[in-house]
Amino acid sequence: MPIHRPEAPPRWQILHVEPLAPAKPALGESCNGCGLCCLAEPCPLGMVLSLRWRGACRMLRWEAQAQRYRCGAIVASAEGHLWLRLWNRLARRWIAAGSGCDATLQVQNPHPPKP
Repeated sequence: MPIHRPEAPPRWQILHVEPLAPAKPALGESCNGCGLCCLAEPCPLGMVLSLRWRGACRMLRWEAQAQRYRCGAIVASAEGHLWLRLWNRLARRWIAAGSGCDATLQVQNPHPPKP
Protein backbone atom coordinates (compact mmCIF):
# COMPACT_ATOMS: atom_id res chain seq x y z
CA MET A 1 0.00 0.00 0.00
CA PRO A 2 1.83 3.22 -1.09
CA ILE A 3 1.99 6.03 1.44
CA HIS A 4 3.63 9.43 1.62
CA ARG A 5 4.27 11.93 4.37
CA PRO A 6 2.70 15.37 3.77
CA GLU A 7 5.23 17.36 5.85
CA ALA A 8 8.08 16.58 3.44
CA PRO A 9 8.37 16.11 -0.29
CA PRO A 10 6.47 12.93 -1.15
CA ARG A 11 8.39 9.83 -0.20
CA TRP A 12 6.60 6.76 -1.40
CA GLN A 13 6.78 3.49 0.43
CA ILE A 14 4.96 0.25 -0.27
CA LEU A 15 3.63 -1.49 2.82
CA HIS A 16 2.35 -5.04 2.92
CA VAL A 17 -0.73 -4.83 5.12
CA GLU A 18 -3.02 -7.65 6.19
CA PRO A 19 -6.15 -7.37 3.99
CA LEU A 20 -8.41 -7.59 7.07
CA ALA A 21 -6.62 -4.79 8.94
CA PRO A 22 -8.79 -1.78 9.77
CA ALA A 23 -8.37 1.45 7.81
CA LYS A 24 -6.07 4.09 9.29
CA PRO A 25 -7.93 6.35 11.72
CA ALA A 26 -7.79 10.12 11.36
CA LEU A 27 -4.96 11.95 13.09
CA GLY A 28 -5.71 12.17 16.84
CA GLU A 29 -8.42 9.49 16.84
CA SER A 30 -8.03 6.37 18.94
CA CYS A 31 -5.69 3.68 17.65
CA ASN A 32 -7.60 0.88 15.97
CA GLY A 33 -4.67 -1.43 15.25
CA CYS A 34 -4.26 -0.62 11.55
CA GLY A 35 -0.48 -1.09 11.98
CA LEU A 36 0.57 1.44 9.33
CA CYS A 37 2.83 3.45 11.65
CA CYS A 38 4.79 0.35 12.70
CA LEU A 39 4.84 -1.10 9.20
CA ALA A 40 6.33 2.16 7.89
CA GLU A 41 9.06 2.44 10.55
CA PRO A 42 9.76 1.31 14.09
CA CYS A 43 9.25 3.66 17.04
CA PRO A 44 12.27 4.29 19.30
CA LEU A 45 11.37 1.30 21.48
CA GLY A 46 10.92 -0.84 18.37
CA MET A 47 14.34 0.25 17.11
CA VAL A 48 15.97 -1.00 20.31
CA LEU A 49 14.01 -4.26 20.53
CA SER A 50 14.04 -5.19 16.85
CA LEU A 51 17.51 -3.82 16.02
CA ARG A 52 16.02 -2.12 12.99
CA TRP A 53 16.03 1.59 12.16
CA ARG A 54 14.11 1.47 8.90
CA GLY A 55 11.30 -0.61 7.47
CA ALA A 56 8.65 -2.52 9.36
CA CYS A 57 9.13 -3.07 13.08
CA ARG A 58 9.86 -6.69 13.90
CA MET A 59 7.86 -6.35 17.13
CA LEU A 60 4.58 -5.81 15.27
CA ARG A 61 2.15 -8.74 15.59
CA TRP A 62 -1.01 -9.51 13.63
CA GLU A 63 -3.86 -10.81 15.78
CA ALA A 64 -6.06 -12.74 13.36
CA GLN A 65 -8.91 -13.27 15.79
CA ALA A 66 -9.15 -9.56 16.66
CA GLN A 67 -8.25 -8.52 13.07
CA ARG A 68 -5.78 -5.89 14.21
CA TYR A 69 -2.08 -5.29 14.73
CA ARG A 70 -0.53 -5.06 18.21
CA CYS A 71 2.90 -4.23 19.56
CA GLY A 72 4.71 -7.44 20.45
CA ALA A 73 6.51 -5.70 23.31
CA ILE A 74 3.14 -5.21 24.98
CA VAL A 75 1.38 -8.41 23.92
CA ALA A 76 4.19 -10.64 25.17
CA SER A 77 4.22 -9.01 28.59
CA ALA A 78 0.52 -8.35 29.20
CA GLU A 79 0.24 -11.28 31.59
CA GLY A 80 2.71 -12.87 33.92
CA HIS A 81 5.03 -11.98 36.75
CA LEU A 82 5.22 -8.58 38.36
CA TRP A 83 8.31 -7.54 36.38
CA LEU A 84 6.52 -8.38 33.12
CA ARG A 85 3.54 -6.27 34.15
CA LEU A 86 5.92 -3.41 34.99
CA TRP A 87 7.59 -3.82 31.61
CA ASN A 88 4.15 -3.72 29.96
CA ARG A 89 3.37 -0.46 31.71
CA LEU A 90 6.68 1.11 30.67
CA ALA A 91 6.37 -0.15 27.09
CA ARG A 92 2.84 1.27 26.78
CA ARG A 93 4.14 4.62 27.95
CA TRP A 94 7.18 4.56 25.63
CA ILE A 95 5.06 3.85 22.56
CA ALA A 96 2.37 6.32 23.69
CA ALA A 97 -0.32 3.63 23.68
CA GLY A 98 -3.76 5.13 24.16
CA SER A 99 -2.75 8.66 23.16
CA GLY A 100 -4.35 8.55 19.72
CA CYS A 101 -3.11 8.19 16.16
CA ASP A 102 -0.04 10.31 15.50
CA ALA A 103 0.83 8.85 12.08
CA THR A 104 0.78 11.57 9.44
CA LEU A 105 0.87 8.97 6.70
CA GLN A 106 -1.44 9.35 3.74
CA VAL A 107 -2.67 6.05 2.38
CA GLN A 108 -3.35 5.26 -1.25
CA ASN A 109 -4.87 1.86 -1.83
CA PRO A 110 -3.74 0.48 -5.19
CA HIS A 111 -6.69 -1.92 -5.18
CA PRO A 112 -9.89 0.00 -4.41
CA PRO A 113 -12.74 -2.09 -2.98
CA LYS A 114 -14.97 -3.72 -5.53
CA PRO A 115 -18.64 -2.66 -5.56
